[in-house]
Amino acid sequence: MHAAEHRASRAICLCVDDFGLHPGINSAALRLASEGKVHAIGCMTGGPAWRAGSRLLRAVPLQALDTGLHLDFTETPLKGKAMSLGSLIATSSLGRLDLRAVRAEIRAQLDAFEQAMGRSPAFIDGHQHVHQFAGVRDELLDLLDSRNISPAPWLRSTRVPRQWLSGSPGGWMHSLKSRFIESLGADSLATQARSRGYSQNAHLLGVYDFRGGPMRYLQWMAAWLGSAEDGDLLMCHPSESTGKTDPIARARQAEYKVLCSKDFEAMLLASGVTLMPMSRVLAAARPD
Repeated sequence: MHAAEHRASRAICLCVDDFGLHPGINSAALRLASEGKVHAIGCMTGGPAWRAGSRLLRAVPLQALDTGLHLDFTETPLKGKAMSLGSLIATSSLGRLDLRAVRAEIRAQLDAFEQAMGRSPAFIDGHQHVHQFAGVRDELLDLLDSRNISPAPWLRSTRVPRQWLSGSPGGWMHSLKSRFIESLGADSLATQARSRGYSQNAHLLGVYDFRGGPMRYLQWMAAWLGSAEDGDLLMCHPSESTGKTDPIARARQAEYKVLCSKDFEAMLLASGVTLMPMSRVLAAARPD
């Protein structure tokens, strides 16, 4: 197989995070899904716009979109108080999480998703990647095992493509953010997921500093599409409008502008990348 032929065969999934956090995110995600640009949406079931958004999300055909749980402990959890990301990382790393509370929170968010959507999530990931943290991942996997969901949800991997670390638009400083996210539990989650039969995406793309506006985001997108491999997940955070207390509101609008643009459509076509639900990508990769 020639290198060009291999590059042309890549299938990845573009996923919108934070559905339910505010109406602007919901409307952006639904529009991009209707245009066939987005094939996965991660849902925050404690978000103020979740209940209204879920009714619209339910109407999207299952074969067109993976809808999943965007597990949240730092923004709008359902049962406990929101923790700062730094506090959660420290408490998790030191083995001091209240595991009963963690399990209760995961259960509540899973229940809320199933009640609103009428089905189990196609995938599970985490707001600020909390699903992979020590303690959280263990309780999550135990709870999933006990529910025996079929088909089993795929779990987000935050592994970074090796070739990406030296070639990103942000240079080595940017690679530190990607490496840090990966270090918070990617390898441990992969080991546990594999042993229990849960599939994962190959690598995670879409990590950046949320700065620079539309032109800079378009540069990032070119780099992500250019380095993407079969089975990779590209996360995004678009919104049509700003949330009142959203710290990345301007970045969300910049992302949305790019994803709606002709420039993105042309870039996608030229890249040879095919966008589809991750569940379909993973199913195609399984041996018969």
